[in-house]
Amino acid sequence: MDNTNSWFRNKIMLGMTPKEYIKSNLTLPNLIAALILCVSVPIMVYRILYGLGPSTNLSDNYPWGLWIGFDILVGIALAAPGLTLGTAVHLFGMEKYHPLVRPAILSSLLGYIFAVIALMFDLGRYYRIPYLLVWSWGFTSILFLIGWHFFLYINISIVEFSPVVFEWLNLKKWKDFFSKLTVWVTIFGVIIAAGHQSALGALYLAARAKLYPLWYSTLLPIFFLLSAIFAGIAMVIVESSLSHRFFANQVKGFDHAEFDQLTIGLGKAASSALLVYFLLKVFDLVRLENWIYLNTAYGYLYLVEVIGFVLAPAMMFLYAARNQNAKLVRFAGVLTVLGVILNRLDVSIVAFNWYLPSSEKYYPRWTEIMLTLGVITLLVLSYRFIVNRMAVLHEYEEPETESVTATDKKQAVNF
Repeated sequence: MDNTNSWFRNKIMLGMTPKEYIKSNLTLPNLIAALILCVSVPIMVYRILYGLGPSTNLSDNYPWGLWIGFDILVGIALAAPGLTLGTAVHLFGMEKYHPLVRPAILSSLLGYIFAVIALMFDLGRYYRIPYLLVWSWGFTSILFLIGWHFFLYINISIVEFSPVVFEWLNLKKWKDFFSKLTVWVTIFGVIIAAGHQSALGALYLAARAKLYPLWYSTLLPIFFLLSAIFAGIAMVIVESSLSHRFFANQVKGFDHAEFDQLTIGLGKAASSALLVYFLLKVFDLVRLENWIYLNTAYGYLYLVEVIGFVLAPAMMFLYAARNQNAKLVRFAGVLTVLGVILNRLDVSIVAFNWYLPSSEKYYPRWTEIMLTLGVITLLVLSYRFIVNRMAVLHEYEEPETESVTATDKKQAVNF
């Protein structure tokens, strides 16, 4: 019993007593998170008990709303850091980015897990989701492909992240075993991730009459894949910057100049992907002769999306790389993430059923928004919980005798 208590205290409670641990968590960010969960968790229960009708503004015209547009389309695109960084380091040998791989894989793992959790609330018969894996084999269905790819990629991310877990548990043999699988699961992960990122765009190929012409294209699968690539890179830039700020105790003594160089290198890669995406967009606009739609309200929104959140950050990345300006890279990274969010919401909600009158348009109910905020809050808290306990942002060190100061303990659980 003493050994169990000691393990729980050291591994879970960071060496603190229950009273110390509770006291250290009485912070403003934790209070805000608690308030969000106090509202969103009952909504989750309400949705499960009473169905989609009373808890959403979904209709026959809009069977997919915020929970698909944001939680799935946006969430999966922003969960691509593991795809981009894992490929760069494990397949192309870009070892200088190795310090960023573990947080990138963790971001992908949690992103996919919580996207599936959010999906469960959108499914009318959520309890039948195992049918997809067991006996409902629809080989001609894009949703079948996406569902299986989600399942496989979550397992791939678990295998990729498992060495970190086994380090934390001091199980060296298991850690070494799964470390040897890294290259193989990365190769498999690239195939799977590329498949479902593009397949999410392919879902809307069947909605030609419903999607505004500026957003509809036979190249939608390519657009979704390319945007996921630069979204993943941009998320690494944003996530690493936030992590080094809020988890400073985890990265003590790191080289700021070296970190800035890594950030600038990521900016170069993001600019290349953004420019390819932009050129394809222009090519598609000309090919389909859709410039006639630019002088409309939807056309102005399209220009804001493509010029303000694709071309502009691409130019910022290039300028920042030339002038070695890491701060500008980080700002452009934020713009890129916002651009991906805007694009996915435009395709799935704003430009969808564009011809309907305003009275028949879809506007998310407050319960939908709060449930989404609850899922995001749980994701952030999970990320923080893991980073504070495992060697994600720093190299693993063999456990030593307990000599953690009260200040370090408090820093370990606060933002």
